[in-house]
Amino acid sequence: MKIGTGIAYTIGHVKFRGVMKVLVVGSGGREHTLVWKLKQSRKVDKIFCAPGNAGIDQIAKCVDIKSDNIKALSDFAHRNKIGLTVVGPEVPLAMGIADDFQKRKLKIFGPSKAAAQLESSKVFSKEFMRKYHIPTAPFRVFNMAAEAIGFCKSAEFPLVVKADGLAAGKGVIVVRNIDEATQAIETIMSKKVFGKAGNRILIESFLKGQEVSVMAFVDGKTTIPLLSSQDHKQAYDGDRGPNTGGMGAYCPTPFVDEEMMEEITDRILSPTIKGLTEEGIKYKGVLYAGLMLTPDGPKVLEYNCRFGDPEVQAVLPLLKTDLADLMMATVNQKLESFNKISWEDSSAVCVVMASKGYPGKYSIGAQISGLQPSKDNQCQVFHAGTELKNKKWLTSGGRVLGVMGKDKNLKLALNRAYRLVNKIRFQGASFRRDIGFRAGKQIT
Repeated sequence: MKIGTGIAYTIGHVKFRGVMKVLVVGSGGREHTLVWKLKQSRKVDKIFCAPGNAGIDQIAKCVDIKSDNIKALSDFAHRNKIGLTVVGPEVPLAMGIADDFQKRKLKIFGPSKAAAQLESSKVFSKEFMRKYHIPTAPFRVFNMAAEAIGFCKSAEFPLVVKADGLAAGKGVIVVRNIDEATQAIETIMSKKVFGKAGNRILIESFLKGQEVSVMAFVDGKTTIPLLSSQDHKQAYDGDRGPNTGGMGAYCPTPFVDEEMMEEITDRILSPTIKGLTEEGIKYKGVLYAGLMLTPDGPKVLEYNCRFGDPEVQAVLPLLKTDLADLMMATVNQKLESFNKISWEDSSAVCVVMASKGYPGKYSIGAQISGLQPSKDNQCQVFHAGTELKNKKWLTSGGRVLGVMGKDKNLKLALNRAYRLVNKIRFQGASFRRDIGFRAGKQIT
């Protein structure tokens, strides 16, 4: 249907024509990016974000509803005739927000609670991969700390210790000897640093290679991958320090060419959706595959059931196809109508600026300077943890800002992003200075 005639969508049993209202659920840099990109669509009339943040409030209407208050969110969507709800974070998906909305005939972009187990339980995910022969590292599951430590005493290092449940991207610890393994196991299972997420753990072999992220739109029948990206999880330059939610990303990577993407689709993405279908689970939304490109081919490190953060801040700025169209096609199981997604022939980089102490205990309330609108239309600042108080920007979270720059190649995109980073200041600001450093290295 031509844009000029509007689009048709249904809320409950009532059909509407014209542009639609969109609700984005979440409050971080990922959600700011989604709002920013959806706002570019001529199919979208008004965007709400719940609960949003101070940066999002500059371009959309923030609603004071927490992202895990599913009833309040569905009531709001029904009352305000929201044409599409887009879920950003993992927690509401794991709680079953998509199931609740679908029962009320409200269109929502995000997988069901059953499908979201791919992310909410690493044990479920690994056992699923083993059952359906999806390449991943060998693993063992443990319910008791003593048993896990005993296993490590005779295991070959390095190993990876993972909390079973959701841990905001921080529940994965690489250990290189028995002392580190013991400390990691006790931290997760005995000290309960990640709460109930650490009731079970899995220990898996350490995979070597280049780590990349591939996200794909999935409507239960059709899978369309996006450009590959590479996240930087560790807090400090050179991939040192503790795991974080992500300190930066770039897109596309030089490691995933057309042939490699076909292999990832054929060996991982398509078998995943086929396996879920055999389990009676229909997946609709974005499927994120965290991959290691090993000498034996791509292997799955983890699944996420939503857009990666900060990967999305480097991927979506390159998207030329209307994001609202893609999301509605996903929800309505019409992705086969897209023969190909259109992309800018460029590179994009996101550099995360974090509060002092992150990912541990961090301080907030620092005044931010340098957030004036950039004259460079190839740059964008996505807010993750900010508040606007008495006309002053203040830090309010661990990850504060995602600074994006894009250009015709990675080097120029990095230059743009870091020039803007260096103009933004707040006390204790930390960021990695080596985003993209692996781009020139070959697979080992």
